Amino acid sequence: MNHWDDIRYFLAVARSGSASGAAKRLGVNHSTVTRRIQSFEQKHGVELFIRQRDGYEMAEAAYTILEQAQQMEEQTQQISRTLYGRDSRLEGPISLTMTHDMFEYCLAPDLADFQKQCPAIQLNLTVNPGLRDLAGREADLAIRLTQAPPDYLVGRKVAGLQHGIYCSRSLPVEDAVPVVQWSSEDSLPEWATTHFPSAYTAMRVDTLSSMYAAVKAGVGVARMHCYMPDGLGDEEVKKLPIRLPRSDWSVWVLSHTDLRKTRRVQRCREFLLQRLKLKQGLFEGESF
Repeated sequence: MNHWDDIRYFLAVARSGSASGAAKRLGVNHSTVTRRIQSFEQKHGVELFIRQRDGYEMAEAAYTILEQAQQMEEQTQQISRTLYGRDSRLEGPISLTMTHDMFEYCLAPDLADFQKQCPAIQLNLTVNPGLRDLAGREADLAIRLTQAPPDYLVGRKVAGLQHGIYCSRSLPVEDAVPVVQWSSEDSLPEWATTHFPSAYTAMRVDTLSSMYAAVKAGVGVARMHCYMPDGLGDEEVKKLPIRLPRSDWSVWVLSHTDLRKTRRVQRCREFLLQRLKLKQGLFEGESF
């Protein structure tokens, strides 16, 4: 019978394509991964991976067991979620994920309050722009800006999202307007060409905090979610009197369906919903 750890290491290498990538996924060192894969291959007398200079390539034997390994992983995760869902204690760890700016500019003081209210609950926070794997228990709760969450997650929409166009008070908004835009945008965004016919790209950034810092420094104008600039209330940054359409994205608090009855997850979820609801006006740009 195969040990689950053998399958876990096999899947990590198959997904990452290298021992170093698998080690990072599993939180172990490189040599542990190579040793475990070698042992798994020797146990069954087959070659699962072809070692190459730039990583590991799956051999034919690996493809024959891949689907079964994935099913075994799902069954193991299901067992873990089922047991965790019956946990009635208001103590122990909760893995929580959200974006960096959501934590730093919106929820850091609130999470400090939660820790004071429930000191036996330890919050393990990951600030990450993508949706963590809640199915695999990488996170118990997630706060996300999304159009619609996946079907396997349960959650509640807290607020809609409104954007505004912001600039430094010292920046003259005249004929040729500099624009701060996302690094993923190859050309000027539509809002810029619509409202500033002579606009040009001044800087590209990849985080909201970087965009805000560039705007405050006078690099250019930018379209941002209202909650961050409005919440900071910095007099050096102003919102231009341009009303933009409401975003089709919303603020959600999400968890896996199997964790609905875990008491500490319930408590943290209800706390987050309450605190985020108090900030609904910020998310929806009511301070325009």
